[in-house]
This record gives sequence, structure tokens and C-alpha cells, in this order.
Amino acid sequence: MDLALIWFVAIAVLWTGYFFLEGFDFGVGVLLPFTGRRNSIERRVAINSIGPVWSANEVWLLTAVGATFAAFPPWYASMLSGFYLPVLAILIALIARGVAFKYRSSHDSDRWRDVWDRAIFLGSVVPSFLWGVLFANLVQGVAMDADHIVTAGPLDLFSPYALLGGLTTLALFTLHGAVFLALKTDGPVRVRSRTAALGSAVVALPASAAFLGWTQSAHGQGWTAVTAVAAVAALVLGVLLTWRGREGWSFTAMAVAVLTLTVTVFGALYPNVLPSTTDPAYSLTIENAASADYTLTVMTWLTLVALPVILGYQAWSYWVFRKRVTGEQITGATVDGGAEPEPEKVA
Repeated sequence: MDLALIWFVAIAVLWTGYFFLEGFDFGVGVLLPFTGRRNSIERRVAINSIGPVWSANEVWLLTAVGATFAAFPPWYASMLSGFYLPVLAILIALIARGVAFKYRSSHDSDRWRDVWDRAIFLGSVVPSFLWGVLFANLVQGVAMDADHIVTAGPLDLFSPYALLGGLTTLALFTLHGAVFLALKTDGPVRVRSRTAALGSAVVALPASAAFLGWTQSAHGQGWTAVTAVAAVAALVLGVLLTWRGREGWSFTAMAVAVLTLTVTVFGALYPNVLPSTTDPAYSLTIENAASADYTLTVMTWLTLVALPVILGYQAWSYWVFRKRVTGEQITGATVDGGAEPEPEKVA
């Protein structure tokens, strides 16, 4: 078996899971000022919809980065050092977002909650945009020397193609979050989320189509044209289903869109893991960046044992918290008024 190829596919699967699960988390945060604009209870409804799962969703990021470190150490080293400032900005945003979920209701003050709600918003916008920028750079390549040291400066990472990638992920995650809120909440937040889904689709659909078209024409392979078309078709179908009030099927369509878009990106990257624009001979590939076969073998066996347990636990947690969230469920108060309830349990 080609273990290096297997682990490249495994890392692609991990990033797909992260973008699908954390994608709607980010979307909920981006939409927080809109879906919960009337009062704090409505914002609580939006936040509580992801309260039991947001921290578990971030485990996919940790696993993807950890797998990259173990399976492809040169890729890990070059990527994180070359993208140091954007990655640092993402980490700061994720930390601020996590702290905000914990602290926003620790003090009974509207001003206090507004500050942390802004942190949730910014902590969702920044990663949503920068992940698209970084993965676009992975596909198009960066300036890198023979020692696999990235020589590109921070501003070099924000090319037109990379900016389009950032806009695509930001708009796509916003749409994904709006569909999730429409599925997971009820009352005014649900109605407003449908409107947000249709509004964000105005940007998400053309941006995704343009980014996938650019990716396919410049970097794609024959089979990635199929996944690119499937991603756009799934987005269109998801928006139509949301407009008809079929939130469950719409969320399924969004899952297919995120899956096929991520497959297109990794398919366009293959067989490289980090192309060099300085000289193609300096590129990091699946073969020259992979760890030893013994390391990959041990990782494979450990994954086969641990992965079913992790997937089972996360599926069980989603099943337990499957019901819609409403304002009345929070404290028995209506969403039209009342004091801020006791701090929510969002961990």
C-alpha cells in the first residue's frame, strides 16, 4: 500500500470534516449581529444552537494539523513557518472566540455582552476568510527555495486568487451557518436565518463558481471538473431548498457542497503538498515530504482503533442535542423581552 497517499487522503478528509462542522460554527458567529439583533435572548438562541458542539468541532483542526506534523513533517514546517502571520491571526481569533463563548454571560451587563459578542463575530470572520486565503496559496504555490524554506512575504500571500479563495470560504461558511440556524432554531431567529441564507447566497454562489472555475482552469485535473460542478450544483440546490423551507435537505446539500469543494482543492493540489513557484523542482510532494513507512504504519493502526470511537462519540453528541433551540427553552422567558438569564452552558 502507498501509505503516503493514504495519509494525504486522510488529511484531506480531516480538513473536510473541519470545514463542514466548524464551517457552520463560523457562520453562526458571523451572523450573530443579524440573527440576534433584537435582544440578548435571540443572540443566546443562536449561540446555544452550537453551544454543545463548537469545541468538539475544533478537534478536527487539531487532528488535521497533528496528522500533517506526523505524516508530512516538511510540509508542516514549511507551511506553518511560511504562513506564520496569517496562522497567528487565526489562532488569536479562535482563542478570542472561545473565551467569548465562556465569558459573555458571566456578568449581567448589556455592554459586557456586546463586547464579547463582537469578539465572537470577529473570531468567526477572521478564520473564515484566512482559511480560504491559505488553502488558495497551497494550490497555486508560493515562492520556496531548494531547502523548502518559504521566501514569500506576508503580502505575497494575498494575490487575487487567494483573496477570491478567502471571499469564497467566508461567504460559503456564512451561508452554511444560516442554513444550520434555520434547521436548529425556531421563532424569529429561524425566520431571520432563512433571509440571511438567501442574502449570503448572492455572494457565495458567484464567488464559489468563480473560485472553482479558476482552480480548475489553472490547477485542476480531469476528474476535479466533476467535483467542481457538483459543488456549485449542490450550492444552488441548497439555496432553493432553503427558500422552500426544507432546512434538513438544504443542510445536506450544503454538506455535499463543502465536501466536493474541499475534494476539488486537494485534487488540484495533488501530487504536491506545497508547490514552489520559484522552481517546480523545489516543490514538496507526497513522496518527498512523507515520513518513514514505519511511522506511517504505526499511525495507521492507531487511527483504525481510535477513529471509530471518536466518530461515534461525536455522532452521539449531535443526536443528544438534535432538538431545535428556542427562546422559551433558555429560561422560560419569551424572546420579546426579559432580563438576561443565568450564564449558559456552552462548553
